[in-house]
Amino acid sequence: MTYGLINLAFLLPAAALVTAALRAGALRWRAAAAAAALLVALTIVFDNLMIAVGLMVYADAHASGLRIGLMPLEDLAYTVLAAAALPALWELLGRRERRRRC
Repeated sequence: MTYGLINLAFLLPAAALVTAALRAGALRWRAAAAAAALLVALTIVFDNLMIAVGLMVYADAHASGLRIGLMPLEDLAYTVLAAAALPALWELLGRRERRRRC
């Protein structure tokens, strides 16, 4: 199994959460995009450092071959997932909680 296929199992539900939050008008997409950009930049820097010192090793047979420095591109999926899905989930659950209080 490739890293890309594993990522799909997590990214598809995240995309559904983001879509639901956007439709509900609950997601502040500019703030989420700014946070995502910062997290992606930090991930690129620190993943490359960790790979360079041997803390992580990726099997070439399971990666797409696209790399940013030493890091396979697929490694950004978890960062994008966290930066997109967590704010969406937070806003959707908070909106539900606010309705319950009223």
